[in-house]
Parts: sequence; structure tokens; C-alpha cells
Amino acid sequence: MSIWQGEKGRKKTGGLISLMRKKRLAELGSIPVMTRIGAEKKKSQRTKGGSFKTKTFSTEFANVLDRKTKQTKRVKILDVVSNPANSDFVRMKIITKGVVIKTELGNARVLSRASQHGSVNAVLV
Repeated sequence: MSIWQGEKGRKKTGGLISLMRKKRLAELGSIPVMTRIGAEKKKSQRTKGGSFKTKTFSTEFANVLDRKTKQTKRVKILDVVSNPANSDFVRMKIITKGVVIKTELGNARVLSRASQHGSVNAVLV
């Protein structure tokens, strides 16, 4: 199901505004994808302009950068340690941008939007 992100026809005070035009396709949004730890599951979605977003529903690997050795390795995600966006996401093991994950190399902070980029990119903390 789609989400419409256009003007709602209400003023800040709650009064009605009559909309001057119909809804536009460009005003469509989508339901947020909560990326979890698990078997790899992805889906492509066409966006405005003919581009594609790769929605990641679940993943078990992350591309982790070690700043000291300047090497990137594909390692397994073990757990979600902390999430500054929402503390409930730690309990539900949801991966968002800024979350600290536990990997085989140690704790790493996620730099990518996993639900929209198609992969989890992180840097060691």
C-alpha cells in the first residue's frame, strides 16, 4: 500500500483548505522497511525518474572498514548493540543508519541506509 505525502488540506489551526489540484504520482511514499539480521532478502523498487532502490529486508553480512589498515572486509553481523535513533530497535534487532552492531571484527557503526541502499556499510569503532 502506498503513502501519500502531499498537502493534507488542513491549516495549522485545524481549519480546512480546499486543494487546488489532484494528487500527483511524485507525492507518493512507501512503508518503511525495517532491516533485520537474518538470511539475505532484497527487493528492487522503481523510483521517480526511472531509478531503482534496493530495499533490504534482512541481511547477515556487513562491509566493515578498518581505518587503521584501510581495508574493507565482508563480515558476519552477530548482534545490534545500540541505536541512538530508537532504543526499541535494539530489542527488535533492526539495522538503521548510525546503529552500532557487533561483528566478527568487533563493534562497528553503520554508515549506510541499509533499507534503501541494498547493503550494510560500517566502520570499526
